[in-house]
Amino acid sequence: MNIPSYAFAVELAQPLPAAIETLRAALAAEQMGIVSEVDVQATLKAKLGIDSHPQKLLGICSPKVAHALLEAEPDIAALLPCGGGATESSPGRTRIVLQDPRVIAALSANTDVHAACELAHATLRRVLERLNAAERSATP
Repeated sequence: MNIPSYAFAVELAQPLPAAIETLRAALAAEQMGIVSEVDVQATLKAKLGIDSHPQKLLGICSPKVAHALLEAEPDIAALLPCGGGATESSPGRTRIVLQDPRVIAALSANTDVHAACELAHATLRRVLERLNAAERSATP
């Protein structure tokens, strides 16, 4: 699996709705959540008449991290919430990508921003570990 330098990625042997619920549970265990969803498939169909595979853009947030970032640098709101996505690349198989918070840190010279992004980075690594564990336990 090709993993971009700006994101974490995992593939789950689940259709898109189930994979998003698995992601929600992994995020909730770390006091994070999905605060917004864009149904890309429906939007492309409605706005451009394009048929595509199931895909959602996800806004992922940790209130603790968001607060720390906004306190350190209020204009960082332009970069929040952290981005994510889920794509059912083939029936019953979903790829989840989560933005690495270090991408946000790289855009700021503020040490408090860097500290909050490192906290978020470590948290998302644990989320990824939970997703990988869920995938391993589901595979016979």
